[in-house]
Amino acid sequence: MKNERILMAHGSGGRMSQQLIKEVFQAAWNNEIMESMLDGAVFDLGTGRLAMSTDSFVITPLFFPGGDIGKLAVCGTVNDLIACGARPVYLSAAFIIEEGLPISDLRRIARSMAETAMECGVKLVTGDTKVVERGKADGVYINTTGIGLIPEGIDYRPARIKPGDKVIVTGQVGDHGLAILAQREGLSFGTPALSDCAPLVGLEGIMNRYGGSIRCMRDPTRGGLATALNEIAAQSGRGIRVREADIPISPVVQGACDMLGMDPLYMANEGKMIIFAASECAADILSDLRRLPGMENAAVIGSVIPEPAGMVLIETELGADRILGILEGEHIPRIC
Repeated sequence: MKNERILMAHGSGGRMSQQLIKEVFQAAWNNEIMESMLDGAVFDLGTGRLAMSTDSFVITPLFFPGGDIGKLAVCGTVNDLIACGARPVYLSAAFIIEEGLPISDLRRIARSMAETAMECGVKLVTGDTKVVERGKADGVYINTTGIGLIPEGIDYRPARIKPGDKVIVTGQVGDHGLAILAQREGLSFGTPALSDCAPLVGLEGIMNRYGGSIRCMRDPTRGGLATALNEIAAQSGRGIRVREADIPISPVVQGACDMLGMDPLYMANEGKMIIFAASECAADILSDLRRLPGMENAAVIGSVIPEPAGMVLIETELGADRILGILEGEHIPRIC
């Protein structure tokens, strides 16, 4: 790492985040479970396989169109467990609260977490609170840790993807990133920008139905679709090729990004999943996805290719291929 101090870009989810994780945390903690670098740790206790995921939420503002920090905290951890192939069952929550935060805001956040957990079929079973001086925490920060059960026959890892597998995304991308940016900057559009923050528990039926035909899943949060695809390409040693015309993006996100000079493929999502599946099942999986609430715009966006290994190519609307790289530097800070 070239920098001697932490920069905001280290929290972007892109290349600098990956360098920080690799050169500081992996270097100090490395073990056989961490090596897989999934959305959570997958391990066997002898009585069954479990997944465990932890995440911290520092979003600003605390309340935004389509959600709030409490809903986001539950959805973020639940979706990470689902990406590991697990059925979420228990969550913990730890709060760092700034002196001066209205109790009414904290009650609202706690109720939101309870409602979202109930929707997911999970229980909030333990937690912790700490209070810091005014000006030290920007309202409230939340850490959640989740435990999930992995059914027999489910093994979702980048190493399982093969050339010819199809890449599916469960809906339009970039909504969360635009909603947060618009809220912060006071931007308004003809159609309001709403976060896609949602738990993806509806995928459990898809996972059960198609089992091992699903190779890997990843939720494209910080760094967006492009960064998540690059992570999987690097971890699998395979290439990925997607078609720009097939990637679902809402007109409001595309229009706003064009106006602001931003790329929706790097905008954060909090209610979408990337699914890598065997080609012979992809059409059926897509059909089933489109029957689920919020996934009507699911699409097959590309395929796994043998070369160039570890890279992502995108076929532009002009028919030419270009490299779709990982997020470089800072995009939208404090997005989750």
